[in-house]
Amino acid sequence: MSTSPEEQGFENVKKLINDICRRMNISETCRLRLTGCERELTVRFPVKMDDGQVGVFSGYRVMHNDTRGPAKGGIRYHPDVNLDEVRALAALMTLKTAVVNVPYGGAKGAVVCNPKELSQAELERLTRRYAAEIAVLIGPNLDIPAPDVGTNPQVMAWIMDTYSTMRGYSPGVITGKPLEIGGSKGRFEATGRGCMISALLAAKHVGINAEGATVAVQGFGNVGATVAKLLAKEGCLITAASDSRGGVYNPNGLDVESLVAHKAETDSVVGFRNAEPVTNAELLELPCDILVPAALEHQIVEANAPSVKARIVAEGANGPTTPGADKILYANGVFVAPDVLANAGGVIVSYLEWVQNLQVFCWEEAQVNGYLQSMMTNAFAEVLEISVLEKVDMRTAAYITALRRLATAMTARGIFP
Repeated sequence: MSTSPEEQGFENVKKLINDICRRMNISETCRLRLTGCERELTVRFPVKMDDGQVGVFSGYRVMHNDTRGPAKGGIRYHPDVNLDEVRALAALMTLKTAVVNVPYGGAKGAVVCNPKELSQAELERLTRRYAAEIAVLIGPNLDIPAPDVGTNPQVMAWIMDTYSTMRGYSPGVITGKPLEIGGSKGRFEATGRGCMISALLAAKHVGINAEGATVAVQGFGNVGATVAKLLAKEGCLITAASDSRGGVYNPNGLDVESLVAHKAETDSVVGFRNAEPVTNAELLELPCDILVPAALEHQIVEANAPSVKARIVAEGANGPTTPGADKILYANGVFVAPDVLANAGGVIVSYLEWVQNLQVFCWEEAQVNGYLQSMMTNAFAEVLEISVLEKVDMRTAAYITALRRLATAMTARGIFP
């Protein structure tokens, strides 16, 4: 089975960068710079646990590239994370920020831990110590972290506060914060809203009318539920939805608002009225116009890709489609809006949050959503144009867009020998 770039680690990301650079005749100097990370920090630090014992944790912060602006990337708390994974994710962030043309580079951070096994007090002590350890690398004009797997706005607040006690009040050091301390309106729905925008743009391109278009959503967390609600408001028919426990299907459409309430009450979509049960695997093969994989990576693989009946796949999750499956979908005429474009709404609104922090001025949600709509629309159009001109799938076109932009920036800065 094929795996995503981040699953195979940094070596696979380097291969991806090498292949596109050679295809586009991008400078050897640029290629060599992008196949390595500019800065890497590994830290080990003690944390006092609630039982009086002292745990020792490992953490990382990797800056892949800052040619186009301060590095940007989330902080992941996960028991299986490692340095190679962090390098890969940092490099992919460099590509993502370039695809949507925000003035950032790419970075990523992580702590090897299971946040579900830590009390709130232990989580705070761990976070503050980690923040102090990586403070040498981060800053509003250097490297700006954000939430990722296992972290949330509260963790971002602790990091901002720790950094601010060391360097002076600095809300712009991190994004994804609570509104009360400099967070942005619209940030919570940003990833889902960006995916909705991509799905509608894809539908327009392939000739599907949003009114009455059928949609299946795998993963009904923040991103999936947001996509479902917003597409339903645009007239789409949400026919299927699932979470880790299973899914529900009604070819005549699900009442999305009631489904959201049912999920909040029962912690699952399973058992929702007027719907038949369906597994996560079965959902991917249901007849629909738009399929939104918004759960885990590696859901559409070579084995099930031939059975995907959707005309559009809009990737709300990171890496839901493997490279082998990508080729099958493309050959079968399925239009894929890739994760590096479709789920970039989060990093776009993180950028808008940072801009507000630098201005010391808060925008209304309508203004934030307007900027998001404009930036996603422009990015989609640019990638689509390259896809058509180069006769390649949208994922390859997105990487071409990113690497061409990075090479141009390096040349403009005059950093070639």
